[in-house]
Amino acid sequence: MLAPMCGRFSLTSRGRTRIAEVEGQVVEIEHPGPRYNVAPGQSTVVIRRGEGGIQGVFLRWGLIPSWSKDPKIAFQCVNARGETVATRPAFREAFRRRRCAIPVDGFFEWERSGERPLPWRFLRPDRSVFLLAGLWETWRPPGEEVDLETFTVVTTGANADMDPVHDRMPVLLDPGGLRIWLDPTSNPDSLRSVMQPSPSATLFRHRVSTIVNSARNEDPACVEPFNEHTSAQGFLPLG
Repeated sequence: MLAPMCGRFSLTSRGRTRIAEVEGQVVEIEHPGPRYNVAPGQSTVVIRRGEGGIQGVFLRWGLIPSWSKDPKIAFQCVNARGETVATRPAFREAFRRRRCAIPVDGFFEWERSGERPLPWRFLRPDRSVFLLAGLWETWRPPGEEVDLETFTVVTTGANADMDPVHDRMPVLLDPGGLRIWLDPTSNPDSLRSVMQPSPSATLFRHRVSTIVNSARNEDPACVEPFNEHTSAQGFLPLG
């Protein structure tokens, strides 16, 4: 079964990586990496505001609202549409109080044309780590004494880079957007201004092998460029 948008990503860096600067604080992550095919139900590093400032923590992908009785709701909450996060019961409290950012160096989407969906990887032209907007939540499993912390990726309409493959994309946070997103005092209008498609030429894409379709596959071949017409690795042009 293929993942939803946005339902897979990679973070192939290892060790300490500088991500951004927020309110004079340098934000770095310590990542054991590399991860080539992060999928819902798995844990990854997330940036959020804590008592000591901005910090990196490991949370599980697939948000479980605090009021939920069934953890299976997580697989319905892998993504949160930016247009409805302020009102949808599963996300509205997290949107008000628990916003976060997810470091990635690429994400995957499937082009649904022809007989079978074709996987593409989207990444920055300089192949650097970038940030997706997210929400996080705390849930106490019935009968347990330890909370489970989970997150979701916020999405918006596609930009010109994304539109040939899918009509939606994750919200990408530039430095200004990151400051707004993590600021607990940000008003709804400011937050809505962040949840917009990124400018054109923010991303480029290349085809990858269909081995990425399975979350069980976690190796470099998931992110390497693939040309099925020549059965060789290589970049394909946009458009």
